[in-house]
Parts: sequence; structure tokens; C-alpha cells
Amino acid sequence: MSATARKTAPLPDDIRAMKGGTPIVSLTAYTTPMAQMMDAHCDFVLVGDSVGMVLHGLPSTLGVTMDMMVMHGQAVARGLSSAMLVIDMPFGSYEEGREQAFRNAARLMAETGAGAVKLEGGVAMADTIAFLVARGIPVMAHVGLTPQSINTLGGYKVQGRGDAGDALKADAQAVAEAGAFAVVLEKVPETLADDITAAVDIPTIGIGASAGCDGQILVVDDMLGLFTAFKAKFVKRYAELGNEGEAAIAAYAEDVRARRFPGPEHVFGDAVPGAKA
Repeated sequence: MSATARKTAPLPDDIRAMKGGTPIVSLTAYTTPMAQMMDAHCDFVLVGDSVGMVLHGLPSTLGVTMDMMVMHGQAVARGLSSAMLVIDMPFGSYEEGREQAFRNAARLMAETGAGAVKLEGGVAMADTIAFLVARGIPVMAHVGLTPQSINTLGGYKVQGRGDAGDALKADAQAVAEAGAFAVVLEKVPETLADDITAAVDIPTIGIGASAGCDGQILVVDDMLGLFTAFKAKFVKRYAELGNEGEAAIAAYAEDVRARRFPGPEHVFGDAVPGAKA
């Protein structure tokens, strides 16, 4: 299912069918232009609640709202034709109960055209996942480091080391049995990620996990060097656009102050084009 071969965006079942095959490629996007750039190269694109930190300057994902996710989801949808759109359910939009989760998931899908939603949590969310799936809402799960739970996890720490590995494996198995079509493994020890990938029958999507996962995801602003507030160990920078952008802005400011910009080629003359002398 290469980007050049397919004519329509994959469905959740298509992603599920990629288990054990060619690694699944995914990135986050929050805007139309970024979505357009990654559309031909990704199997799915995630509108992550990381938008709160990356674009809105929030200290964590906890302040992200449904309205924010709908707005950015609509923007990304306009830039996609080949990749499936998945949208994060923000903190507080699904934890209260199954009915609350359905209302908000249905809103996200109806107002954005997303193919699926993603929510955080393992065993505790299995019943909610099953409820959504039974009612036509495809769900991507997310276990390991769950950023919406940083206050109870004690920060952005690796999850599943030592005795905690069994509980994390149980989380992954629970969401798979509940009907999730894929599961993100975030900041999980490599060996445990490989064990989980072998144990569950749905694709694992790694972010700070293992190359042995069925796919990978990164925040696009991280891998392009646009978000520089901090850099996680698992991020590989494929460009340093933040540095290049700042240098370009500095050059612009210098040209304006020196009256080098605008130049003759950037301004308009008095003559009417095409007018006879």
C-alpha cells in the first residue's frame, strides 16, 4: 500500500492489515500546508494534542480543548487526500464515561472527516474503546507514557521498566482485545516494545520505543527542527528549519532597517500597464 499506488486514503482496517509488513509511516500535522507536504509519504497523519505545546505555547497538553482539536483537524483535512486522518481526543473529553467519549468522538469525526480518533489509556480505557468501536468509531489506542497523565506519572518518564513491564503489556493487550485497530507505544523500553509488538495482533506505532514496532510516529515540528523548546532523546532532527527561519527573519530585519527592502523589484511604478504614451 505505497503512497504512489493508492488513490484513496486507507481505512483503519487497512492500517490493521499492515501488521508485520512494511513499517507504517506517520507524523503529526496541525496545519494545511504541513499536511500537504506529508500526505504522499504517510499512511496516516495524526492531529495530536501536542498542538497545545507546539503551536499555542501551553506548558502541557492538558489545556487543549475540543474546539482546538476540531479547528486543527479541519485544517489538516484540507491538506490530505492519500493519508488517513486520525485526531487525538483531548484531556477531559472521554475519561468521564463511555457516553461522553462517544459524543466527543462523534463530533470530532463529523466535523473534520477524520477516519479515527486516538485516546490514551490501557486497561482503564478498554471498556470505553469497545463501546466506541461497537458504535462505528475506529479507535487508535495510546499506552506507555501518556502525556495527559503526566501529573500522576511524575513527568515525562520512561514507562514499563522492571516490574511495571507486565502492567504495560496488559494495557496493550486490553486495548487490542477491546477493538483498537492500532496502539501507540510512547517512551517504552526497546525490549518491552518488541515483546508487546509480538504479543498483540494489532500494529504498534512507536515513539521512543523500538525500530521493531510495526510503525513510527514523530511530531513533525520536532523532526524538522521547528519546535526547539526541548528535544526528546527519541527525536531525530531531519532538518534545522527553526535556525534557518530565525536567520532569515534576522536578514529581513536588517534589510528593512538599512532600507534595502523593498527594492525596485518589489514596488510599483506610476505608469498604467499597457497605457499608450
